[in-house]
Amino acid sequence: MPKTFGYMLTWTTYGSWLQGDERGYIKDGQILRGDKKLVCLCEKVQKGHTVKLRHNEKDTVRRVILNEAERIGYTIEALAVCSNHIHLVTRYFPEPIGCMVSRFKNFTTSALRKHGRAGRVWTRGFDKRFCFNQEDLDRRIQYVENHNH
Repeated sequence: MPKTFGYMLTWTTYGSWLQGDERGYIKDGQILRGDKKLVCLCEKVQKGHTVKLRHNEKDTVRRVILNEAERIGYTIEALAVCSNHIHLVTRYFPEPIGCMVSRFKNFTTSALRKHGRAGRVWTRGFDKRFCFNQEDLDRRIQYVENHNH
């Protein structure tokens, strides 16, 4: 198996991209087509309001992620903080990916709470795309940078 060179990680704000979404959705690493009945079911069981990050909140999330990454030695190649999701491209780091994402979710949630955000902020889980060479990494970086425009 090739050595992991880096990752593209994506996670969404709470309620913003439900299973069954017409844009498609990811479950167990598979991209699935929209399903209106499934979206309705997910909306009924949703326990809080859908979260859309405001401009100042996006700035806070970006700053917190970059500061924490620098503090612990992660190399972030690209970061897009959108109103309803995060894309992060990072070089390989020996910490498990789930721990990395949890760290960023926890730190950003704490910072947002200090600025008045209540309730859940992030959905459970995340999507990961592995990069096994510089070309893979460059392609993911370009994808994320396109989100910043």
